[in-house]
Amino acid sequence: MSGDSGLTVEGLAHDLNNVFETLSEAAELLSTDAKWSRVANTIRRSVRRGERIVESLTETISDAGDLCEILDNAVQHTEDVLTFTRGTAIQYARQVADGVTLSGSPAAWERVFVNLFLNAAQANPHGAEVAIGATCEDGVVTLTIADNGPGIPASILPTIFDPNVTTKKSRGRRGLGLHIVQSIVSEHGGTVVAENRQPRGAIFTVTLPQTGVA
Repeated sequence: MSGDSGLTVEGLAHDLNNVFETLSEAAELLSTDAKWSRVANTIRRSVRRGERIVESLTETISDAGDLCEILDNAVQHTEDVLTFTRGTAIQYARQVADGVTLSGSPAAWERVFVNLFLNAAQANPHGAEVAIGATCEDGVVTLTIADNGPGIPASILPTIFDPNVTTKKSRGRRGLGLHIVQSIVSEHGGTVVAENRQPRGAIFTVTLPQTGVA
């Protein structure tokens, strides 16, 4: 793509905000009818998340974000997606140490968790279980997201974070979710590793500094 990349991002943000404004107006209209109030609320939450993502692309946010709040937002958005796409339900279990924070844009970290949660749901259509762990020792945050799916085929495990790599056969699946995860983690000075569990399932481990943005 040619041209000023900064202007391209600003222009994209401008145009997306116009889209969000249209969706917000549609949600307001739907909310006047009680039978559509749930849909209207879901649209509002999705718009707010879209706005946070746009902000994360155009601003540098270095303040530490509370992990529990980030997880709450990620779970809510994941549930919205699964509800309205008739996806499988997820049962979550958390073991998060007190006071764990993530530096950088909270919206960016929400994207990391949402993509990992949706990946788990799509891997196990009969009911996904996701275990979330978080510790901070010696200034290093370790995050783990484990699922009860079939695991990652050995043939694609070495390239699982590459763009357009996917195990899903559904039309429209482009295999970008895990690439987005790795890109965001790397931008924040961290690493992410994917492994298979025994007897089944996959686990993603993220390690990064407690403070500071790369």
